Amino acid sequence: MNNSRRHFIRSASALMAGAGLVSALPSSLRAVAPSDKINIAAIGINGMGWSDLTAILKNPYAQCVALCDVDKNVLDKKAAELLEKKNQKAKTYSDYRKLLEDKSIDAVIIGTPDHWHCLQMTDAVSAGKDVYVEKPIGNSIGEINAMVAAQERTKRVVQVGQWQRSQQHFKDAIAFVHSGKLGQVRLVKAWAYMGWMHSIPKQPDGVPPAGVDYAAWLGPAEKKPFNPNRFHFNFRWYWDYAGGLMTDWGVHLLDYALLGMKAQHPKSVMAAGGKFAYPDDACETPDTLTTVYQFDGFNIQWEHATGIDGGPYNRTHGIAFIGNNGTLVLDRSGWEVIPEKGKMEAVPFTKSVDNGLDKHAVNFLEVIKSRKLEDLNTPIQAGAHVAAVAQLGNIAYKTGKKLNWDGVKGKFDDNAANKYLAAEYHNGYKIPKI
Repeated sequence: MNNSRRHFIRSASALMAGAGLVSALPSSLRAVAPSDKINIAAIGINGMGWSDLTAILKNPYAQCVALCDVDKNVLDKKAAELLEKKNQKAKTYSDYRKLLEDKSIDAVIIGTPDHWHCLQMTDAVSAGKDVYVEKPIGNSIGEINAMVAAQERTKRVVQVGQWQRSQQHFKDAIAFVHSGKLGQVRLVKAWAYMGWMHSIPKQPDGVPPAGVDYAAWLGPAEKKPFNPNRFHFNFRWYWDYAGGLMTDWGVHLLDYALLGMKAQHPKSVMAAGGKFAYPDDACETPDTLTTVYQFDGFNIQWEHATGIDGGPYNRTHGIAFIGNNGTLVLDRSGWEVIPEKGKMEAVPFTKSVDNGLDKHAVNFLEVIKSRKLEDLNTPIQAGAHVAAVAQLGNIAYKTGKKLNWDGVKGKFDDNAANKYLAAEYHNGYKIPKI
């Protein structure tokens, strides 16, 4: 989107807002000319990439002009759905690099597996695109650092898909934590108990489905035979492509543990767990894990368990700030305060009333228009912070040690652990230089 188009959109928005028209008119009447819309492309559209695009396209200022996926079956299906539901005809690509050559594209959504985020995000900002990238932003601390450096070099808008930061009840809960009413908070628990996750039976290697460019799907990951268990959704449970529940749900929930405590770098981290529920299934990442991060004056504890719904405080997921006066319990449905006897008043359950993903999409588009990067709800620096903390937990699990972490130098006091900080790229790909 060129400067004149941005000026038009800002001017029109200001005029309508001043007249009280934006909120009064239905979205169908708040359309703008196609030439003045923000042109969006999506790379990786089988899961959250498609959800993110759907949320963004609820805004009348956005239109989808391009889709990219290495699975032609998914690509054709989503292109047809986009045309049918939104009357938007998008160009289709199997190679994201070709998509990035299109100068008419203003912003891209990256919804690919985690091991692709770094290359695609850095290439996108280098091509002059703004980016909405799914969490976790990278699959290693080395990638995370490279992504932050690329954004800071190019000054592009980069929103990370931690949409809880746009949801009001999360903000309200953290404001209560910061009020001091809980007293001294010495322990924060964050957890994900995923009863819907069952054992994934092992399957033999085979040939990729027709229409799938498997080499492109692997990208910088180690070359291995195609296996259906490693493809699409279940990539999350293999170290080559992701970090299991620690980086899948942990990034969302640890983010609020860190925000509530205004915490930066942990002093140490230790983790224990394993494949206790399904020791012989196809997954690599642990189905049961407890991780403890030590900070000055408090600990943050992460735990997850698959196949079980009975998490702490009878919640499948959440964050608990445990203070001397009471405990605030927060999850996606709402928050409440459970008092210590005689020390404070209870705060009854406050239910969530808004859609965090939709609001996150609007925030992204607004900053594209305004260019005020400080207004992003989850800038890449915030996404990098919690992604790195989650990676520290996985490294502690892999080493089986309590590790001391130097947040300033960005390394452990253990050489074996430091080997896990950098990504190992294959197939001719190279991690972007900082």
